[in-house]
Amino acid sequence: MKKIKYCCRNFKHGSKSVFKALKHEFPDLKQKKKDCLSNCKLCSKQCMVLIGKTEVIVAPSAEKLYKKLKHRIG
Repeated sequence: MKKIKYCCRNFKHGSKSVFKALKHEFPDLKQKKKDCLSNCKLCSKQCMVLIGKTEVIVAPSAEKLYKKLKHRIG
């Protein structure tokens, strides 16, 4: 899997807990925190991450985002 990028401004929606959980469960997974991912329309409304350079994954809650990412990881 490519690198997962998190917007630090999105952490208030719960993505920080997803970052920590995945880091604990998959220590070799490449994750990166960025100040802004320039997806403000999505980021301001729900949990989101960017995989690679183009694939955006969004979810209404941190739990659902975590489940989507775990499914994507395999």
